Amino acid sequence: MDERARMEELVALVSKYAHAYYVLDDPLVPDAEYDALFDELVALELKLGVVLPDSPTQRVGGAVLEGFEKHAHLSRLFSLEKCKDMQSLRQWDARIRGIIGGGPIDYVLEYKFDGLTINLTYEGGALTTAATRGNGVVGEVITAQARTIRSIPLSVKFRGRMEVQGEAMMRLSVLKEYNETAAVPLKNARNAAAGALRNLDVNEAARRRLDAFFYGVGYIEGRGFATHVETLEFLKENGFSVNPYYRRIRSIGEAEEHLLEIEQKRDALDYLIDGAVVKVDETALREALGYTGRGPRWAMAYKFRPQERTTVVKDVVWQVGRTGKLTPLALVQPVELGGATVRRATLNNWGDIQRKGVDVGSKVWIRRSNDVIPEITGIAEGGEIRNVPFKNRVSLNLSLFDDGIAEVETKTEPVEKPAVCPSCGAKVVERGANIFCPNSSACREQVVWALVHYASRDAMDIETFNEKTARQLYDALGVRDAADLYALDREALAALPGFAEKKADNLIKAVEKSRYRPLNRFLYALGIPNVGVRTAQDIAAEFGTLRAVREAGPEDLVRIRDVGDVVAGSVAGYFADANNRRLLERLLEAGVAPGQETPAKGGGALEGRTFVFTGTLPTLERREASRIVERLGGKTAGSVSRNTDYVVAGEAAGSKLAKALELGVPVLDEAAFLDLTQAIEHEQDEN
Repeated sequence: MDERARMEELVALVSKYAHAYYVLDDPLVPDAEYDALFDELVALELKLGVVLPDSPTQRVGGAVLEGFEKHAHLSRLFSLEKCKDMQSLRQWDARIRGIIGGGPIDYVLEYKFDGLTINLTYEGGALTTAATRGNGVVGEVITAQARTIRSIPLSVKFRGRMEVQGEAMMRLSVLKEYNETAAVPLKNARNAAAGALRNLDVNEAARRRLDAFFYGVGYIEGRGFATHVETLEFLKENGFSVNPYYRRIRSIGEAEEHLLEIEQKRDALDYLIDGAVVKVDETALREALGYTGRGPRWAMAYKFRPQERTTVVKDVVWQVGRTGKLTPLALVQPVELGGATVRRATLNNWGDIQRKGVDVGSKVWIRRSNDVIPEITGIAEGGEIRNVPFKNRVSLNLSLFDDGIAEVETKTEPVEKPAVCPSCGAKVVERGANIFCPNSSACREQVVWALVHYASRDAMDIETFNEKTARQLYDALGVRDAADLYALDREALAALPGFAEKKADNLIKAVEKSRYRPLNRFLYALGIPNVGVRTAQDIAAEFGTLRAVREAGPEDLVRIRDVGDVVAGSVAGYFADANNRRLLERLLEAGVAPGQETPAKGGGALEGRTFVFTGTLPTLERREASRIVERLGGKTAGSVSRNTDYVVAGEAAGSKLAKALELGVPVLDEAAFLDLTQAIEHEQDEN
């Protein structure tokens, strides 16, 4: 094979593997093999002095551009009509039914992404232009910036001219990682995406590692689509990243149930959405409905309650976690956010306060995510508010404008840096941007939160155990670590306020049951620094036994994919520590046997039941989920049929989910699956 032919082969291979990794979330080859092919392609391009138009090497940054060119879209990009309640959505449905004279209407429900709209032009199968929406008729050329987005195909199978519409965004996990090292942290994911694509320095767009989802074809030569769903399938066939969530629905009443579910679950997404879009599915009906001067009559955007607002920092207090880290908590002027009144917001650490420039009295952006305390993401424009003293902060009376924050001048005061632990009074130490209490064994807050972590669902799953219980056990029964839980006295428990015999029995039973949790759950429960649920799974799968993990050195641990020097050092260091070794010995002496699971009683409650798993589950490995089913007497299969009893679907579930819906097979998410199996286990224990 000559070098030019090899280059063409490498372009095809690397593009294929990148699409599987970045769009399908289903890697086909190890990272090392991908990197070797990519490096070979770069070397060939340098040697031959040739770069093919669709070469994946062109996704990196480049020179700083002099300015943005204007681009006239082939098809206008319309704005959507918006509503905020079901009554307005039903009124829209009634209007369009009146226009077409009644009859059934199939709708498609999709996420409304909160990023930056982009419009891509392809000719002869190659990406020729990427542009912003602009005013809908003319946008700005951002081709160089868009080429850095790995979920945008540089070439497609379709050879005609077409325009494809989508939304560029920065994933929240990427934003968090970026901000950990950025000299100037980004305030939110939406602005981060817009700032990257409208930055003349293409290297900055590459550094922000944007992503994109696509949902429309505005113009296409030589073909059409009968439905919107057909359009989405066409986009997927041509390598575009299409969000897996879209639903065909038969009525607006059916939409209401889905909208409620989306709003409740949007905090768990790794990207921003600010609503959902309801679209008429059939193209012929769309054409009959037509457009108003502003947008299509056949689509409506349903806007959710905001997740980001501005407010004023009234004070900052410090909390101690299980690792001893002191985390600053901002007390803020109350503001409505996501349907709740927010009075507190977190700042990550002392370094975060310094980088973001937050003072007491600052006007700040806050964001609510994952149903936890909202986070301060940055100072709002004109955020320093002066001249109102904060000596009597609780009585501060602000006249409000539309964002809920006073347009008045107030005085700002620097946040005080703690010198001692607010829990135990020990002198604190600084490690980089963080402040820690070193008194791990005698600091009440550290012990309490370590117990809560050990008992949590992803760890030892001790039912009924919570923060309040941990504090009671610490104060009244002298519990100082996880091993003490296995020596709890039933009578002493029952005598605690709020316990009584039934609650004491339940806790004792839950503690006993936790002795046999899988190894990965036990490793996570130990609270090893830098070891989360996924890393604990990888370590357990690699070594198999607790003894093997304890004996592993850093050089053994780094052989595991995604385990680097820092994590390897944390794990090896944990098991080398004398205090940790003593705790482990006490746990083992108490009968804790990680990985040794109790067999199902009899044939198992799931005997004769078949489960199929599809997509990526949030916390469970496929193998671990299958073991749960098998332990309860059930079996797993690789395909869906009429004999399938349950399909457990995760993110990016594909044809198996579609088949289940077609056959009417019950579909569970991970939470429902765990609820079902844990209820069965609990019932077996009772019997």
